[in-house]
Amino acid sequence: MTRKEEQGEAGRGTGRRTGRRSRVLKAAGLVLAGALVLGTAAAGYAYWHLDHNIRSVDIDSALGGDRPARAVVTPSASASAPAAPLPTGALNILVLGSDSRSGKANKKLGGGDSTGARSDTAMVVHIDAGRTRATVVSIPRDTLVTRPSCPLPSGGSTAVAHQVMFNTAYALGGPVCAVKTVESVTGVRMDHYMEVDFSGFAKLVDALGGVDITTAQDIDDDKSRLHLEAGTHHLNGTRALALARTRYGVGDRSDLGRIGLQQKLVKALLAQMARTSLLTDPARLYKVADAATAGLTTDTGLDSLSELSSLGRSLRGLTADRVRTVVMPWLTAPSDHNRVVAREPAAGRLWASLR
Repeated sequence: MTRKEEQGEAGRGTGRRTGRRSRVLKAAGLVLAGALVLGTAAAGYAYWHLDHNIRSVDIDSALGGDRPARAVVTPSASASAPAAPLPTGALNILVLGSDSRSGKANKKLGGGDSTGARSDTAMVVHIDAGRTRATVVSIPRDTLVTRPSCPLPSGGSTAVAHQVMFNTAYALGGPVCAVKTVESVTGVRMDHYMEVDFSGFAKLVDALGGVDITTAQDIDDDKSRLHLEAGTHHLNGTRALALARTRYGVGDRSDLGRIGLQQKLVKALLAQMARTSLLTDPARLYKVADAATAGLTTDTGLDSLSELSSLGRSLRGLTADRVRTVVMPWLTAPSDHNRVVAREPAAGRLWASLR
């Protein structure tokens, strides 16, 4: 073979290798492009799914201007302006735990009537300016209040009612009436509203891997299906929910004993979130986010994933040891020893500190 023939043969070999390499690179590029498209589609679906989990109520439109003044304007960072600074102003959020039995998951958890809904848990969460400290004030559901006139979804409005239980506001007029009643009783503007149902709470606890709770006494409550010896326990979602609902197995068997357990759960959830490395475990982060949003109802100011994310990121400096839990100062109602009323002037001073 001549040198020219050898060079030609070598060139053809190089060409074949170059061609094969080109085809391999092209195939790899197509695979990578496909993976990116699928990954982007999956991320897009995940975002859409979480966003559509959230239910909302337009409380601002329903209540109009007949409300306490808003102390601090706290705009949310929008998705279109990712570089916008996170809000740092003080916030007041009404958080309700709903004992609705609607849906198979809620009915399976049991614990009450199968129709209607009540606000089993009511907490005013005040976040200080700077958002590194918070005060959680529990309002006993058996508190006798004056329930203001509330607009109804079907039109019209309810009549003013005196000396009625606090939780009748939600049962009668839903979130809008619950917010209006709290604002009427406290004189504090609720910047936001959040409601978590039974099944949503249990799923969130399970997604976080459970919570650690220490009880000072034995709990033996057939109604909530919870039986615990005094001491520290790791509870899954179902048992944590049972603890939140327990009232007959602790203290004086009233709602006041249950409030103490609910406040322990709030701190336990915060502590568990701090211990869980969600940012380094995307699958678990999605599971927690899915659980957190699936049972959630908010006002329209928090009804998107971007708005909730902005709120969450603004609270990064808020740890369990910086959350103070208190109960609204109360007295036994003179008209009914099974009910309570706000103890003044202590209750008034507490609400004034949150404005």
